[in-house]
Amino acid sequence: MNRWFGLLAFVGVVPGVAFAQDTTRTSQDTTRTSQDTTQASRPAPAVTLSLAEALKQAQANSPTYRQTLNDAGPAKWGVRNAYGSLLPSVNVSSDLGYVGTGQTNLGGGLIQPTSALMTSGYDLTLLWQVDGRRLSAPGQQKALRHATDEDISGAGIALKAEITTQYLNTLQASAQVDVARQQVIRNQDFLRLAKARYQVGQATLLDVRQAEVIKGQSDVALLRAVQADNEAKLDLLRRMGVESPVPVEQVALSDSFPVTEPAFQLDTLLSLAEQQNPGLRSLRARQSAASWGVRAAKSDFLPTLSVQAGWSGFTQQFTDENFLLNQTLGGAQQQAADCQFKNSVNSALGLGPVVSNCFSSVGLNDAGTALLDPVSQQIRNSNDVFPFHYTGQPFQANLRISLPIFTGFGRSLQLSQARAQEEDADENVRARRLQVRSDVHARMLGLETSYKAIAVQAANREAARDQLHLAQERYRLGAGTSLEVSDAQNAVQRAEGDYVNTVYDYHKAVAALEAAVGRPLR
Repeated sequence: MNRWFGLLAFVGVVPGVAFAQDTTRTSQDTTRTSQDTTQASRPAPAVTLSLAEALKQAQANSPTYRQTLNDAGPAKWGVRNAYGSLLPSVNVSSDLGYVGTGQTNLGGGLIQPTSALMTSGYDLTLLWQVDGRRLSAPGQQKALRHATDEDISGAGIALKAEITTQYLNTLQASAQVDVARQQVIRNQDFLRLAKARYQVGQATLLDVRQAEVIKGQSDVALLRAVQADNEAKLDLLRRMGVESPVPVEQVALSDSFPVTEPAFQLDTLLSLAEQQNPGLRSLRARQSAASWGVRAAKSDFLPTLSVQAGWSGFTQQFTDENFLLNQTLGGAQQQAADCQFKNSVNSALGLGPVVSNCFSSVGLNDAGTALLDPVSQQIRNSNDVFPFHYTGQPFQANLRISLPIFTGFGRSLQLSQARAQEEDADENVRARRLQVRSDVHARMLGLETSYKAIAVQAANREAARDQLHLAQERYRLGAGTSLEVSDAQNAVQRAEGDYVNTVYDYHKAVAALEAAVGRPLR
């Protein structure tokens, strides 16, 4: 709603706005009473809407068009993903773990208690893989992106044709309201004339009643014409994707469209359509994408090269440091006992001791009952590694070349399917080209027919007006009947309505031709 207010200009009461917007306005009878003028007047417009404003609003708010625009993002990312697949992939992982206190069965009835411990680790892997499908993916995705862009362009042209046609339909409905109002005025004049002749004895009461019935029928026709006009405005707003900020009766269309003789050349239009029609261009882009698909399928018969490299590390920290200290103390005491035994053997043989101080050599105090403080501290420091003081593992690298020999004819099946899709795409392009040329030719013929019909309907309208004038004069002079006047008035209404329809059929034919060609022509 706010977007509507940003583009629609509020205006004051402008008499005759309805007539200024329509080049097909028929002439008004000059003899009107103030009552007739009030009855035939339009509601004062509060908002005017031009075709340019309607198109701008539709491009910003039309749900169908916006859905098509949403396809642009995935198409662009498809191209980026295709190029990104040519680069190495990098994966990083990390883990944390915990193992509770328990016992470890070493076999042979030997059971060793264990302390709870916490673990952590990391892994960095670099993988680069090259094959035919990865190499052909950028070309295929760029073709699909181009097809999406053409789809969006085609949706914009279709939206313009839709809004323009509905804008013309609304103007046409508004012009038909003018025709209905003119008929009401003519029937009001006819009713006054019938009453005047009845009062002077030149007509019967039957003539008066007939004039009243005709007047009532024209009033109903006017009401229905106004309803059709309002419904056309609502349909236009719906297609634009907005709601009216004011009652729909107060919305008026401001543009008019002159009728000019078509000066288009069929050969030129056909050439433009083959170059500019978005639907045809989109299918050609998809044809190119299908060709890339065939190349990708053929590349499955080629080798695949992959390179992988990795770095990793881990930590392991016991939660009970005394478990490590006691374990180290037990091992050191065992080593000290072995050292003392060797010294005693050497002493018995008259040899010197192997180690002068067996306790200090294994990190024990002089009594051999505890670890030295530096040794204990070193054990504590080496255990304090969780979670980020990793112990690195050796670097790993791997180069691999693979070539499938037999895959159950799977590669041949994929290649056959890709070729079938390529051929289908070729046929789709050819069918669309024939359809575009046929549409352009048909729309050109329709435009020429509509233009020629305008002159015929204009002559019919003038003849009907002359017929009504003669019938009215005969009735005033007493030489004609009320039935003749009624028939003449109905003929005028039909002729004026047909003229309005023919003029707007011409304008809609131009819009249809532009949509078929794929570009504006005026």
